[in-house]
Amino acid sequence: MRIVIAEDDPLLREGLALLLRAESLDVVGTAGTADGILDAIDVHKPDVAILDVRMPPTHTDEGIVAAVEARRRRPDLAVLVLSAYVEQSFATELLTGGVTGLGYLLKERVGRVEEFLDALRRVAAGGTAIDPEVVAQLFTRSRHDSRLERLSPRERDVLALMAEGLGNSAIAERLVVTDGAVHKHIRSIFAKLDLSPTDQVDRRVAAVLRYLEDVRRRA
Repeated sequence: MRIVIAEDDPLLREGLALLLRAESLDVVGTAGTADGILDAIDVHKPDVAILDVRMPPTHTDEGIVAAVEARRRRPDLAVLVLSAYVEQSFATELLTGGVTGLGYLLKERVGRVEEFLDALRRVAAGGTAIDPEVVAQLFTRSRHDSRLERLSPRERDVLALMAEGLGNSAIAERLVVTDGAVHKHIRSIFAKLDLSPTDQVDRRVAAVLRYLEDVRRRA
């Protein structure tokens, strides 16, 4: 796995690089600016880019802008965005462009090494890894969507965990229910969100995007 890192804090940047190299992962480039990471992506053609949200010169949305641009240039690039806290408008700007090979984590998650590495590998494999706190806040903002109001509390729990990128077995373990119960809840979610099995889309991804799109409209 070839990785580039964009982080303006040199201690965190080098710490991430050391952590990943200790796991025998190939960190091929690092940068302290958004322009620098785009150059590194063009030169090194990595599998995954890890980017901070707030970077120089304005420390507002440079990281998100760079992530969107990186995905435009290389649609197959996996992107893991790190943020000090939940920034809803930035999260939805990135996530509503598609969630395949995409992660959005709070920086505190990096300190939980196994969770961070699991999220990184999941994103690199084409999955998703959305921080539970990000999901919770987006879900709260989107609760007024009429289709989402059809969901039961348990179905909302299941959809939230789907948005984190968890598979059925992991969801069952988290909620302490059977795989069969999770499968039943997911079928009900698809039905209540009007997602037909004949649709030419990934219904799992579409279900997550429904409320993210609603949040973006209301932002």
